[in-house]
Amino acid sequence: MAAVQMRVRKYRSEGGAAGLARVEVLVPPSARDEILAIASRLRAEYRGHKELGLLLDKALQSYRTRILDNVDLDRLPDLRSRAAVVARAMIDRGDARAFAMGRQLLDRVDALGG
Repeated sequence: MAAVQMRVRKYRSEGGAAGLARVEVLVPPSARDEILAIASRLRAEYRGHKELGLLLDKALQSYRTRILDNVDLDRLPDLRSRAAVVARAMIDRGDARAFAMGRQLLDRVDALGG
């Protein structure tokens, strides 16, 4: 396999394009900017959810036993609601570092429209 192909494959699996699919569509020239704006919004939402998921995983890894004594996160419908519950628990029951991480989680939830 050529070096260029290996770099492209790595970019698509680990880099900025990880988890994204290339799409080619034919649209009228007048709708081009609208399609590009939609694609940009979708990429931003995807990356926002990905970042929120990583931050939530880090928070749970560090504080799960101290903040979630009787909360079943599996009963919550989506990532945003789970992150919000964890963030509030961290703010209420955690130390200063947990408080800061909880605020960061809530900021990400709010940025995603929650």
